[in-house]
Amino acid sequence: MKGISRYSYGFTLTELTIVLVIVALLIGGMTLPLSAQLDQRHYDETRRQLNETREALIGFALVNGRLPRPATSLTDGLENPANCGGSDDACTGFVPWSTLGVKKTDAWGKMIRYSVTPAYADASFTLASIANKKIQTRDDAGVASYLVGSASACTASYPCAPAVLLSFGKNNWGTTPEGVAIADDSATNADEDANASATARFFARDPSNAPEYGGEFDDLVVWISPYILFNRMIAVGRLP
Repeated sequence: MKGISRYSYGFTLTELTIVLVIVALLIGGMTLPLSAQLDQRHYDETRRQLNETREALIGFALVNGRLPRPATSLTDGLENPANCGGSDDACTGFVPWSTLGVKKTDAWGKMIRYSVTPAYADASFTLASIANKKIQTRDDAGVASYLVGSASACTASYPCAPAVLLSFGKNNWGTTPEGVAIADDSATNADEDANASATARFFARDPSNAPEYGGEFDDLVVWISPYILFNRMIAVGRLP
């Protein structure tokens, strides 16, 4: 037909290829920010959930005069009825979600770890009971120091934390709601490895802080302050 050029029928294969490459680049450029936003949302949600669970633990103590023991099992969220018997291993497990009325998993679908000082989960708990959970961190040079407690024994002068809540974060370690252990996909995450087996000494640090020493790290750790716990229990008459 007259007046119609050979270029009027549509894009050439070369032009289509260029368009597809540009679209792919645009989509690729959007994926990373969206992924980062999702990670941040999960982090914020888990941090908020850990703080709410900590409040639930303190609320339990105000009613019962002690902190709860870990969940009975991976599938039973009621507090273990058996006393810890002074054992940190027996007092370390998963948060008793049914007893507290909280979620059992973090934003990544991993069960929340919980470790409580045996004396604080015992009916004989008093102001003289000594907490034993220590929290370490690292500075930019990788030197480990104590956020809570000290290198020496926990005492009234150098108090440790009564209890710790732990989320293993997005990567490495953890347990699914069905009780399946999640593999550790790193060989260089020393501080995460320490948390995975910890019963009395935990690491809490910024993910970007000294990764060449403690390895990659995305665990979230919160703990109960003995001062806050004591003051609130005294205020309601649970401690003299």
